[in-house]
Amino acid sequence: MRAEDEANAPRANSADLTDQLAWRRLTARHGDRLRALLEEHGGWPVPDEVGEEAATGAWLVAQHADRQLDVQRLAVRLLEQAVAEGTAGPEGRRRLAFLRDRLHVNAGLPQKYGTQIQGLTSDGAPIPWPIENPDMLDVHRARAGIPPFATYTAAHAPKEHHRS
Repeated sequence: MRAEDEANAPRANSADLTDQLAWRRLTARHGDRLRALLEEHGGWPVPDEVGEEAATGAWLVAQHADRQLDVQRLAVRLLEQAVAEGTAGPEGRRRLAFLRDRLHVNAGLPQKYGTQIQGLTSDGAPIPWPIENPDMLDVHRARAGIPPFATYTAAHAPKEHHRS
């Protein structure tokens, strides 16, 4: 599922409506499969049990299940449990932060970590979806193992805006 997701990701924002529909169908099919796997195994697929590639793939599929909030809620709950148990691997906290933010944005709630970007300013600076406590943003990001917001946005801004 991970390879198929990555290969088709450009379709998500394509101007071609056929591409967008194909992306939605793919992510729905993957979300359904992830839900079945999570329910069958009763826990998050942790790296020590399934390998890093499969753990990353599960997270990516959950991230892209944007129209299946039940899948994202289940994934957050199980990943929270794995992080609390210390089995989620070195990327567990970071992945949980991204997935929580994604779920919150999809549910119409403010995000905590500022990981979800809604667009760019005219000079290419990323604009995050609403953040619940902007004054604590970088503190929350640090706790989750994510660089400060300014560092993150500078790294993702178009290169022509980095000229001195």
